[in-house]
Amino acid sequence: MQARVLRPTRKSRLLLFNKPYGVLTQFTDQAGRQTLKDFMEIPGIYPAGRLDRDSEGLLLLTDDGQLQNRIASPRHKMPKTYWVQVEGIPDEQTLDHLRTGIVLNDGPTLSASVRMIAPPPVWPRTPPIRVRQSVPDSWLELTITEGRNRQVRRMTAAIGYPTLRLIRCQIGPWRIDALEPGCWRELQVPASLGSSRTDNKPNSTRRTGTTTSARWKH
Repeated sequence: MQARVLRPTRKSRLLLFNKPYGVLTQFTDQAGRQTLKDFMEIPGIYPAGRLDRDSEGLLLLTDDGQLQNRIASPRHKMPKTYWVQVEGIPDEQTLDHLRTGIVLNDGPTLSASVRMIAPPPVWPRTPPIRVRQSVPDSWLELTITEGRNRQVRRMTAAIGYPTLRLIRCQIGPWRIDALEPGCWRELQVPASLGSSRTDNKPNSTRRTGTTTSARWKH
């Protein structure tokens, strides 16, 4: 009788990364632009979703294809929250258009959660946003459950308030908190997400990227 070899199941990995402005959410680029490889070199992990080069903030990465799909696929409608600096100061009636859904060139959006907020405690952006002294700006906190190309920017433009700066601050239960730009940390994979690997134990290991940044105030 042939013995069966039992190999330990490798636990899934989940990384939170604060993507700086100007970084592509991929590991290679033939044009020589900054990519994720400039901040981490971990074999076998891939972004769970995307974040535009000119956007900043929270990006999740994993080596588990099932977990990646649960986080990134629009079918699962995992909420994503953004801090959005816009040109001008929209009123509540205007924001109601975002709450009920607006029509973009690729179809109507689902309803979004949106509110005016005080300027959040964020890091300086390099390069800084363009500023028009004659036009005030304001900050919104916007939550959507879709993932269309440049959706948030198109939504604010559609109501007449162009986006100046866009920072993703939360994906599902994960918040950016005090994670500095260009740095990452590893977390436990919640059992509720149905990872394809079963021995996910708490992991409090914190690591930072290969570049450093000055601490920003909270």
